[in-house]
Amino acid sequence: MEITLNQVTKNYGNKMACDRISLILHQGVYGLLGANGAGKTTLMRMMCGVLSPTSGTINYNGIDVNSEDYRNVLGYLPQEFGYYPDFSALDFMLYIAALKGMPKDLALRKSRELLELVSLEKEVKKKIKTFSGGMKQRLGIAQSLLSDPKILILDEPTAGLDPKERVRFRNLISRLGADRIVLLSTHIVSDVEHIADTILVMKDGLLLHQGTLEEIIGPMKGMVWECTVPQTTANDLCEKHTIINFRQESDNVFLRLICEEKPCDLASAAQAVLEDLYLYYFSEVSEH
Repeated sequence: MEITLNQVTKNYGNKMACDRISLILHQGVYGLLGANGAGKTTLMRMMCGVLSPTSGTINYNGIDVNSEDYRNVLGYLPQEFGYYPDFSALDFMLYIAALKGMPKDLALRKSRELLELVSLEKEVKKKIKTFSGGMKQRLGIAQSLLSDPKILILDEPTAGLDPKERVRFRNLISRLGADRIVLLSTHIVSDVEHIADTILVMKDGLLLHQGTLEEIIGPMKGMVWECTVPQTTANDLCEKHTIINFRQESDNVFLRLICEEKPCDLASAAQAVLEDLYLYYFSEVSEH
């Protein structure tokens, strides 16, 4: 099981959304991390065959992503997936199953199994318009799994979820990655940190890094510092460096910051985490 991207590029006029991305994905969970506008959604839409690359190729086990054979093994949850608000959860699943050409008996059995998998078995008759954001996202996951896909592509699936829902969602994704390729796009760092076997970092259409958590944060070693300093010193440090954490402590300020050298005498080296790397690359990127 292998997805191969070779020099994949996508232009929108003068804007380069994806720039010569080459990548090989095998079984497991991949976390695609980047700020809004980094090119994540464009890349995923090309991997789903929704968009065509300006140049380059994308194949699954040698099959082009625009072929019907590829669509039969693909499950996709876009950032905003469409649903009919007056449908019940079960009716919606049966509708999607019908679009996929599934026999009625199989569709009913599979729909009930998947609604149970995503903990919606008690809401099968409730209308989708009454669902919380987390319930809608879990329904989205369920519909993406109807054809038992070998590839699951999820675009910002935890955006807007409360912490409890996000943890439940992450645990579900971890289980699903045991026997398929799962690509999870997000700008929520903790989601990637907790469940991804491999982390991919995108910025301005470029794939900057790929590797395990340890490999990704390795370059940050010796660049993360913590200190408790007077307000005037804190103000000076804030002007010069990327600040990860700023906390007022009585008359002093606690800072966690990124700097290639020791920023002041009171600073001590700190263990780097994925959020540090994210802020190092994206602290000046505007969210839009």
